[in-house]
Amino acid sequence: MAQIKENSTIQENKRIALDTCPVTYAMERIGGYWKPIILYHLMTGDKRYSELRKAIPAVTEKMLIQHLKQLEADGLVIREAKPVVPPYVTYSLSKSGRKLQLVLQAMANWAFEDSEVYAEQRRAS
Repeated sequence: MAQIKENSTIQENKRIALDTCPVTYAMERIGGYWKPIILYHLMTGDKRYSELRKAIPAVTEKMLIQHLKQLEADGLVIREAKPVVPPYVTYSLSKSGRKLQLVLQAMANWAFEDSEVYAEQRRAS
């Protein structure tokens, strides 16, 4: 993989955008295809890794693990290893992650409404 030149113009522009644009900041934290989907599924409560895999069957193990680690590093998800035999891990939304629930629910509501309109438009054409 190519190394990122930290003092490049592109990196400086990205830092400026993160500081000045709230949408850029949000997309940096929850952007990508799988992160919002993972967060959406965690809105209903703590989930074990296997439960997330079943809830999101299209995601690969590598991507799920990678995004869970990123969400944890960004402070949106809490990973808790349970000290039982056999041990297992649960994932839950952090306080910051819970603040995204209204946003994620609004996205879901928009999708339900818009998908019906979109389906009607496709049937009409």
